[in-house]
Amino acid sequence: MPEPVNRIATPKVDGWGARLGRLLYPARCPICREVADEASGLCTACAARLPWLGAACERCALPLMEMQLADGACGHCLQRAPPLRFVQASFLYGFPLDRLLPRFKFHRDLACGRLLSQWMLPACAAAPRPHALLPVPLHAARLRERGYDQALELARPLARALDLPLRADLVRMRATAAQSSLDAGARRRNLRGAFAVDARRPLPEHVALVDDVMTTGATLHAAARALHGAGVARVDAWVCARVP
Repeated sequence: MPEPVNRIATPKVDGWGARLGRLLYPARCPICREVADEASGLCTACAARLPWLGAACERCALPLMEMQLADGACGHCLQRAPPLRFVQASFLYGFPLDRLLPRFKFHRDLACGRLLSQWMLPACAAAPRPHALLPVPLHAARLRERGYDQALELARPLARALDLPLRADLVRMRATAAQSSLDAGARRRNLRGAFAVDARRPLPEHVALVDDVMTTGATLHAAARALHGAGVARVDAWVCARVP
């Protein structure tokens, strides 16, 4: 596990005005608007309901009982190894993630994104350490429409906290149809040739893709295949939530 990046205690520099402001206007839970705990960003009740992912396949992050895993992987991944060597998902996609992630992804709630990245950090810090992080990119047209890339907003604080390079070598070549409207087979077809790799500088041997949600894995697999084709030996994925 990486060493903590900051062992120096930070002195309290808040004046009495800032402390009074927090007393008069405490932070509110983004789910229920009750007073939030400063550490988690949620109220006690909502924090207790966070659907942390337990035992899961290390290749696809599907939740499983410990006894169902062989060599850390589920039967499907053992029979047909995916292009991802390791998937770290922090949560199952359920309440309150099903409220927070859409707000972050589609409604410009970047404060939710900062919370989600903060919650991802402990699990990502315990994952096999890559040489660099690569956020799964949006197509340029989608980025202009949305104004920000949610994967980059998750990856940037993780890279900073874990002292990892954040790279933008992966490029989205086509404005694909929304994956949410497609079944598993159509998702795979939709993403054929969707990604390319900028080959102007060499890539490290081991990288981790960062994204918000993993459903069938089609997007992450397509990105991983493009990276393997460019010479990357190992591709992992760090995602906030896994759809069971």
